[in-house]
Amino acid sequence: MTIRTILVDDEPLATQGLQLRLQAHEDVEVVATAANGREAIRQIKTHKPDLVFLDIQMPGFDGFSVIQGLMDVEPPLFVFVTAYGEHALRAFDAQAVDYLMKPVDEDRLAATMDRVRQRLAERRGAEETERLKEALAEHAPEAAEELADAAPEGPAANRYEKMINIKDQGQIFRVDVDTIERIDAAGDYMCIQTGDNTLILRETMKDLEKRLDPRRFQRVHRSTIVNLDLVRQVKPHTNGECFLVLDSGAQVKVSRSYRDVVARFVH
Repeated sequence: MTIRTILVDDEPLATQGLQLRLQAHEDVEVVATAANGREAIRQIKTHKPDLVFLDIQMPGFDGFSVIQGLMDVEPPLFVFVTAYGEHALRAFDAQAVDYLMKPVDEDRLAATMDRVRQRLAERRGAEETERLKEALAEHAPEAAEELADAAPEGPAANRYEKMINIKDQGQIFRVDVDTIERIDAAGDYMCIQTGDNTLILRETMKDLEKRLDPRRFQRVHRSTIVNLDLVRQVKPHTNGECFLVLDSGAQVKVSRSYRDVVARFVH
């Protein structure tokens, strides 16, 4: 899998330095460079790259303006590269894969490219699934109906979040969803519990549920979501309720309205 890439920076030395570091990644092909935001938009629309390394502070159109200028096309993945750390929060709000500080560290770049490969694999997997569904719908409608019945959740599992960015007390925490033990709602805020740590995310439970794989993350109470992979014991309680004992030792009550969640543990 070749990752077609465009580098955008108004400093030629920065572009050359990043291009040199990317040579260590054999699957990366730099198809174009751009020295300002307007040129970047033209190059992206022309070459349709998989990935863009995008400087934030440039004369005229800055990096965020570039993203806004691409609202009418399928956007590539973006990695922001800048000398100014104060833009980090806004960069993640723009759904950037990562945020690199100049001068770019080789190990940090390698970690970023791993995230890029994962995101591209998820995107291409989803595209292949959609093409399969379209082909089945045209040539084998009965098989398409069976496929739809077999996957009532709709989106493929690989489209759910693997990492969640949480802004807390002026910092950004990248939380691996595998480490999330439970999520407790407090109004429009979610308390993300990772065993020994609690982070606060401003988001409704309904929206957060859409981002998590329902085969693993299930609501067990009106205000609680649990990672079923981290349940080690089920303790019956009165009136048809029960408690789930998690790996950390925490106990979460399952209300009667969500008894179907427990059923998967006793079959």
